[in-house]
Amino acid sequence: MLSTKKLRNWAVAAATVVAMPVMAQQHHAADSVTIRKMYDNALTSYESYENLRYLTKKIGARLSGSPQAAAAVEWSRQLMDQMGLDRVYLQEVMVPHWVRGDKEIGRIESGKKQTAEVKIAALGSSVGTGEKGLRAEVIEVLSLEELEKLGQEKVKGKIVFFNRPFNNAHVHTMHAYRDAVDQRGAGPVAAAKLGAVGVLVRSMTNDLQDVPHTGNTRYADGVAKIPAAAISTNGAEQLSKSLKSNPNLKFFMRMTCQTLPDVLSYNVIGEIKGSEKPEEIIVVGGHLDSWDLGEGAHDDGTGCMQSIEVLRLMRELGIKPKRTVRAVLFMNEENGVRGGRKYAEEAKAKGEKHIAAIESDAGGFTPRGFGIDGNDGQYAKVLAWKPLLAPYGLHDLTRGGGGADIGPLKGQGTVALIGFSPDSQRYFDYHHTEIDTFEQVNRREMQLGAASMASLVYLISEYGL
Repeated sequence: MLSTKKLRNWAVAAATVVAMPVMAQQHHAADSVTIRKMYDNALTSYESYENLRYLTKKIGARLSGSPQAAAAVEWSRQLMDQMGLDRVYLQEVMVPHWVRGDKEIGRIESGKKQTAEVKIAALGSSVGTGEKGLRAEVIEVLSLEELEKLGQEKVKGKIVFFNRPFNNAHVHTMHAYRDAVDQRGAGPVAAAKLGAVGVLVRSMTNDLQDVPHTGNTRYADGVAKIPAAAISTNGAEQLSKSLKSNPNLKFFMRMTCQTLPDVLSYNVIGEIKGSEKPEEIIVVGGHLDSWDLGEGAHDDGTGCMQSIEVLRLMRELGIKPKRTVRAVLFMNEENGVRGGRKYAEEAKAKGEKHIAAIESDAGGFTPRGFGIDGNDGQYAKVLAWKPLLAPYGLHDLTRGGGGADIGPLKGQGTVALIGFSPDSQRYFDYHHTEIDTFEQVNRREMQLGAASMASLVYLISEYGL
């Protein structure tokens, strides 16, 4: 026979079990209402979109070390300062200062009277060709492995032309990008080791177009630095075809790019302190710098304005997050990731406890979901929120994610790194180009993304991970 005390304990336990689903349903209903309010506000607001217009049209391209990057830092600091956040501050970071110089010239020379101009753009961090330019024979390869097999005898003195296209069988274009981008990052060093004098890389896009896509490359100590340029996909097709009919043709390229001394810049940070667990931090961010071509609208003006919008929505709707929510506009993602590294370094030095970091750096297109780089428990918790997120098109909650700027936080405690995943089909039409402009951003798509990020931030701030 059970004692009175045991009966009482059993009754309490049974009542708790019965009450848990009811409490969960109540939370679910309340959270659903809050999320709906965030979407209503975001979709009827023009504030974030107009902020993007100012950033892209009034300030423009924001390559690290440039006057425009400095202007963007001060403007975005003032923007968050005016929102009445609990704290807005700048975090110092030294950044590289690479400049493009004159507009590049690229020309296929099949004979004295057989020349064809093609569009090229110097890769970030590339050295120049000198004022007179560079003229040499071309050797076409599809991979780093193919180049290695050719050996020094066939490569020395030539321009190596990496012409591996995107694999368009990939449904998600980011996978195609990852399959192809090694030739841009590692190609110049691999070619230089075999005596090449220059490099051309097929632009990183699944489209056939006349627009070259820049992007950073890397050099290595002890290896000659040779000029490296992206060639438009139409130009790559033309050069490949010309080589088949005349393997001895020459290519002329002229670039006056150079690297200047490092410059002091800043990450821009604004936060709302948590009401119950302020020591637990949720970061939401994008990168404030952009390439010097175009206006850096999708890459990554939208990510920065969406991150600020998360804070605005909480302020506007009177939402008091239980955990600290911090928007970080990182500097120098494009050619160094020094902002992301500095932020992680400072967080570690201060002993800060980050529980989640969400990055938006895949364009301001229609939201599809999030990629989660976390442990099984963290992933399971995000999956449990799917009924709250799915009505807004957020069906893709997948394992693996994050981003370049939040990546350095990995390993600091049990922080979950989360990448915002919009529809990827159009991103690489504009990525790293002169056509990445404000006009290519749809307000509703951008605002849906901001509300999506705000919804996940809200849920994490309420229940942790």
